[in-house]
Amino acid sequence: MSPGVWLLVLLALPPTLAVEPLSMGLAIAAASALTGLLSYPRFYCGSLVECCEDRVLNATALQVDLEQKLFGQHLAKEVILKALKSFMSNQDPKKALTLSLHGWTGTGKNFISKIIAEHVYKQGLNSKFVHLFVSAMHFPHDDQIPKYKDQLQAWIRGNVTACPRSVFIFDEMDKLHPGLIDAIKPFLDYYDEIDGVSYRKAIFVFLSNAGGDLITKVALDFWKNGKQREELQLKDVESILSVGVFNNKNSGLWHSSLIDKNLIDFFVPFLPLEYRHVKKCVTVELQSRGFEVDEDIITKVADEMTYFPKEEKIYSDKGCKTVTSKVDLVIDL
Repeated sequence: MSPGVWLLVLLALPPTLAVEPLSMGLAIAAASALTGLLSYPRFYCGSLVECCEDRVLNATALQVDLEQKLFGQHLAKEVILKALKSFMSNQDPKKALTLSLHGWTGTGKNFISKIIAEHVYKQGLNSKFVHLFVSAMHFPHDDQIPKYKDQLQAWIRGNVTACPRSVFIFDEMDKLHPGLIDAIKPFLDYYDEIDGVSYRKAIFVFLSNAGGDLITKVALDFWKNGKQREELQLKDVESILSVGVFNNKNSGLWHSSLIDKNLIDFFVPFLPLEYRHVKKCVTVELQSRGFEVDEDIITKVADEMTYFPKEEKIYSDKGCKTVTSKVDLVIDL
């Protein structure tokens, strides 16, 4: 109700319900302030409901998050930061941003997808504009692929129509039936619109264990040649990775038109984690539980993990995935 309407209501009150001029002034001022707040989009969207909006990416905050929470992944940090910063600052992108994250389990793929979601929408994975698909859960039956394709297209079409800046995350791509992901090809292509809907502001993130062996081989060769892992550049891995998953029947991207038509913007390699990285994960886990950082405990937990290759024992075979349970084991001893 506008201040003017409030005034008319107050003046129409019977004498017994009349208010003092000061009280009336306060009432009108309060009504005016409330009206102004409710008509102000940022207040409404930030405090009352979650709105689809083109937020300005805080690149500094994203960089800090990546540096403090993701260990041993200099390539992923660099690619994600640059890609997201460039895409979010572009009000007229040519196509949807498409990232394909590859590496062994426990190396940080799910963790970084969570960070991406949180920096696009404050509620992160809980946002109604962020959509997570898990292959084994959402697409379990090979004999229902045509049905899944129709459902997937309808879901993406409906959500992007409602919010152009939608985020779609596909986990366990290596368990996805080959050919299913090609159903979303039109949404990733260089079209201004499809049936009146633009998909160019959407973000698609694929997570896969496929290609982990190829990434590990490149990293191990670097180590054997006396080079530091930080010397690895994206060009040393990306082409090998894209060809590898294209020819891998268990990648979810086997002979995919998304690769054939160059619609995946970046193949992001997640390197196998070393002993020193595992120790950092243990440190963060202890801090999150309120424990003091104890070097003896950190070492004991890191030593509980298993490493490969058999002789050199350089890389953790589960990354940091079982750190939580190992901390439980060591603390209870």
